[in-house]
Amino acid sequence: MDHAIPREQEPAFKRIKRHILERIHAGEWKEGDAIPGEQALAAEFAVSRMTANRALRELTDEQVLIRVQGSGTFVAQQKYQATLVEIRNIADEIAARGHAHRCELHRLERVKATDGLAAQFELREGSPLFHSVVVHFENEVPIQVEDRCVNPALAPDYMQLDFGKTTANEYLMRVAPLQGVRYRIEALMPPPDIADMLRIDVHQPCLVLRRKTLSMGQVASTATLWHPANRYQFAGEF
Repeated sequence: MDHAIPREQEPAFKRIKRHILERIHAGEWKEGDAIPGEQALAAEFAVSRMTANRALRELTDEQVLIRVQGSGTFVAQQKYQATLVEIRNIADEIAARGHAHRCELHRLERVKATDGLAAQFELREGSPLFHSVVVHFENEVPIQVEDRCVNPALAPDYMQLDFGKTTANEYLMRVAPLQGVRYRIEALMPPPDIADMLRIDVHQPCLVLRRKTLSMGQVASTATLWHPANRYQFAGEF
């Protein structure tokens, strides 16, 4: 059985991040509100200013806070909803086009975080993760391979998910409310297994979205989403 790290055993900077996020999510600190600075947080949590600085710096990098030199630290306007790639449930996206969605589960397993994955999730190497590979179909045409790793601490029931009824995105948005997202898009030739799942040739280019979602000061999931370039496009508006 996988066990989440008890809060009292969390690194101090993560406890500070969690505290700040809980105050924001509870509505006590709203967009534009000033929050306590490094010195006040260091005193409250009995830690060094360096530790408090790390918590504030990471939340600033995650676009939760904004730091204004000479003025202080403030709750930022949450920008993830206006990003080029909106976090949407692909089943809803397909339904909005009047088409039928279904998915095939190709892999669902418990894995141990490699050095690279551990760094992405900010966990120790060897920490437990959940891993899934799902192919999404639109009118029986495969349009996306979703290769995803999930943090068990935020999504403990992921291994019991019925992928025929609920997508990973829908479940994660429910149990791990979105705090922020980091992503990049690139054009790549698919490896043989991806090409096979998408029913394309290995020489046919794909649009690949690599996305990391954040919730409650932790990385909730990382996903690599493969799309045949001739069947898919990214769009958005600001």
